[in-house]
Amino acid sequence: MTQAGAYGQRLGQFLRLKDAPPALVARSLRSAELAVTETRNDQPVPGLSGSLAAEDAFLVSLKLHDYPDCEVWERGKSIMKTDIRAGTTYLYDLKRDPRYVIDKPFHSLFFYIPRSALDGIAEQSSAPRIGELDCQVGVGHDDGIIRHLGASLQEGLRRPDEANQLFIDHMMLGLTAHVAQAYGGLQRTSAPARGGLAPWQAKRACERLESDLGGKLSLQKVAAELDLSVSHFSRAFRISIGLPPHQWLLHQRVKAAKQLMSVRDLPLTEIAMSAGFANQSHFTRVFSSIVGASPAVWRREALGGSSGEA
Repeated sequence: MTQAGAYGQRLGQFLRLKDAPPALVARSLRSAELAVTETRNDQPVPGLSGSLAAEDAFLVSLKLHDYPDCEVWERGKSIMKTDIRAGTTYLYDLKRDPRYVIDKPFHSLFFYIPRSALDGIAEQSSAPRIGELDCQVGVGHDDGIIRHLGASLQEGLRRPDEANQLFIDHMMLGLTAHVAQAYGGLQRTSAPARGGLAPWQAKRACERLESDLGGKLSLQKVAAELDLSVSHFSRAFRISIGLPPHQWLLHQRVKAAKQLMSVRDLPLTEIAMSAGFANQSHFTRVFSSIVGASPAVWRREALGGSSGEA
């Protein structure tokens, strides 16, 4: 299947990277692909970047490394030079063929947002369609929300096996909504629904999520089964259950692990896999953060004896 958007391998080719950079993809708005890609090259070969296919989409980039005297191009012409600072956010309109001269080490996160995703956000917010985003050449933004979301997604990029699809969908949906409001002028024309899910909806949603402890199920699929938009479902689920779907799923994994540790003398590695964790270290990290003790310590105390596992 051919990749459609400017992320992952295509973005790596644009930046002339030898290997495809890590990317996480969400499909949560009108089946649009939203993605985040981490790009880095500490020893680039100097030259102009490649060119991305023109499309009605945007790249939002969080710079993780200073890049002084950056020569920026648009529509085949050199436009200006500007100093780029780590922690700053820049927006690029892919209809304008944005490029730049690569002549220094770089490290960035790129969030790929197609027009259809912005249209979906506006529709779900009962707001007018967004026009153009604020993509001024060379203008950076001090955006704390992008930095926070970027840091969370960077953890997922470094350990993709541990990033469940609900988490990726949740983060990318939040980022797209923020971009629409901060740089697209999105304004809600009606207040968001304040109520939670109906009891039958909450029960069904929990059953569907619990049926896939591995976290491959998307927010879009669960929301569609309840005939709700993704943003409405996420908000209503949190109101009814007390946690966002991806965090609730982690608690269910811990619950399943506790049951396995209480009744069967299984190795922790097997318990981790059975409860939907990527590996034992992922299991230990999540379990410890939720329970306040490592799995081995919890099992030792729960069984009232000693377990040989550390």
